[in-house]
Amino acid sequence: MKFPSLQPFGPGIWISGGPIVSVAGFAYPTRMAVIALSGGGLLVWSPVALTPDLRVEIEALGEVRGLIAPNSLHHLYLAEWREAFPSARLHAAPGFRARCPDIAVDADLGETPATDWAADLDQVVVGGNAITTEVVFFHRASRTALFTDLIQQFDAGWFTGWRAIIARLDRLVGTEAAVPRKFRLAFTDPRAARAALRRIMAWPAERVLMAHGAPVMAEGAVFIRRAFGWLKA
Repeated sequence: MKFPSLQPFGPGIWISGGPIVSVAGFAYPTRMAVIALSGGGLLVWSPVALTPDLRVEIEALGEVRGLIAPNSLHHLYLAEWREAFPSARLHAAPGFRARCPDIAVDADLGETPATDWAADLDQVVVGGNAITTEVVFFHRASRTALFTDLIQQFDAGWFTGWRAIIARLDRLVGTEAAVPRKFRLAFTDPRAARAALRRIMAWPAERVLMAHGAPVMAEGAVFIRRAFGWLKA
């Protein structure tokens, strides 16, 4: 099956769709981002399935030096990327090693950006959630905030039957992307989450990219404040 090729998303950043995956019986589209590092090479955020065509496009941009697993749920295709690009270092969110012990991790993501991308991206660890710990990134050149699962949106007709009912109750379907209800309820440490959110809201984000949902193309910082308004209360 052929998936969408790399598309420019801003200065030094490209995105690509991947296959639909099944999670607990629900179909999820996938999306990844490729970022050109000012020090040379590429950083791949939340890799999707590596098709031959995608590999050709990636290699035409440069050398893959880093792979990002932004939370412990996005692991399906990392093994094949590790095999294809053995010199690339895998940086994974807290909790990833325990969930995916068969995938070798080179470094754990924390509050401080790795040397390889410190000149290009900021990052914040959003902890205190029972489902997963997510690391949110900000690409300075394109003014893009990158969320993985903390913000999602599906078209009204994406799910059918009982799945559509659950999706609506979970806030997966709506006129605007939102934090799913299950993630809201899973915050066991709201104080830590609010502290992380304050750092994220300080970013001058113009756009918001998410793994599951249409990108927000303007006033990203305003959108983020709306999406997490329930947490600030």
